[in-house]
Amino acid sequence: MVLGNFNNLDLRQDKDALWKNFLLSERKKQNIYKDTFAKMCFWRTRQQQEVDLVEEKNGVITGFEFKWKSKRNVRLPKTFREAYNAETKTIFSQKKYIISIKTLRN
Repeated sequence: MVLGNFNNLDLRQDKDALWKNFLLSERKKQNIYKDTFAKMCFWRTRQQQEVDLVEEKNGVITGFEFKWKSKRNVRLPKTFREAYNAETKTIFSQKKYIISIKTLRN
């Protein structure tokens, strides 16, 4: 049950999906507040390679991969990078985001 589930995040099975949804919403808000008119979409191949968020602005394609926890360096799929000449890749993780929130509060 997703609705009404107020368990601690450590006990939730859907924390990765919640994290992705939160970051997607925040990115959309940031683009609106800054009047950034980026086209937003998702990317997936038939082999199930995926990029959580793809933005295109002024011909520049940026891929975003959202992970709650990652034990290794997360990279955008090679197929995506080569097909779209993605110059920029941005990886969000729980640890980096929490650090940036703490920095803003100080």
